[in-house]
Amino acid sequence: MSVIDEVLTANELYARKHELRHVSPRPKRHLAVVTCMDTRLEKQTLGLDTGDAHILRNAGGIVTEDVIRSLVISHHLLGTEEIMIINHTDCGLTGRSEEELRRLVISRTGSDAVAAPSRFFTFNIVEENVRDQIQKLRRHPWIPQNIPVRGFVYHVTNGRLIEILQ
Repeated sequence: MSVIDEVLTANELYARKHELRHVSPRPKRHLAVVTCMDTRLEKQTLGLDTGDAHILRNAGGIVTEDVIRSLVISHHLLGTEEIMIINHTDCGLTGRSEEELRRLVISRTGSDAVAAPSRFFTFNIVEENVRDQIQKLRRHPWIPQNIPVRGFVYHVTNGRLIEILQ
């Protein structure tokens, strides 16, 4: 049985109770979190329960065009009033170059895809990356200036969030 098959079996058991049917799409705590897809950072790491926040995840916790689209909807349609950006130590994108990742993928796939990502958004210093993501949001005209946008680094060795100041 594949992992996907295991997930489908677990979902079938869950669906018999479906306890989350009454959770609102509007986050109870009016919070949106932009973070990495890393498995070590979860809602319980942040003291959040299901329904508390919109959590947007991608490799590196990068503010991409799609993240901005989601945050605009989160704020203007669903009531979020604060945004957290969280990167973490020991990130797979740290210390790599765009060209290195592109070469790796091409060598493994044997193809330079036409619809390949234009960038992987690699970085060298996690704190600088957090500051860059904050600035992307602060400069966007559809993210109101009065919304707090704060950035953090999650330290995977001790579980602590450290705020990164501008």
